[in-house]
Amino acid sequence: MTVLVCSLKTDVPQAIPADGRYHIVRFPFGAESYDAHAMHEQLDPKGHEVRDWKRDDRSGLIWPAADGWGSLTAMIYWEDGGYTELRDRFVRDPLGLSTGADSTATEHRPPSPGQQFFHKGHEMFVHPGTPIALLVAHNDSRPRRITLAELKLAIHHAEGA
Repeated sequence: MTVLVCSLKTDVPQAIPADGRYHIVRFPFGAESYDAHAMHEQLDPKGHEVRDWKRDDRSGLIWPAADGWGSLTAMIYWEDGGYTELRDRFVRDPLGLSTGADSTATEHRPPSPGQQFFHKGHEMFVHPGTPIALLVAHNDSRPRRITLAELKLAIHHAEGA
């Protein structure tokens, strides 16, 4: 059976506000490691065209190309900071474009003694029309940057998905 894959990556630093809220990690278009099934397009399935990926949260959305069992992985590199907690989660429909936001695989972690490099994985059912994103937050008193991020979705066929 075919596995549908979308692999996003950015090494353009993104400032994450110091507001205690989760923020979508944004990804450029056309720089994907792999997106043969058009799950990360500038013109999304709702007809919205992202003109500036660095400012538009829709650039952080993966739109699953099929129903199935989705294997999600993410990698996040944070700059050094005065935070005591870094946060991340996967969210279905984070902008409320279809079914309403539903977060999963939420992790709150203290900084490590060395660099702040994190990897996470999670599985869940995915559906066309319900986008998925990686969201992050921190508790520092000033904005902090993500210096590298990846988000990957592999969709496996599942009966009754």
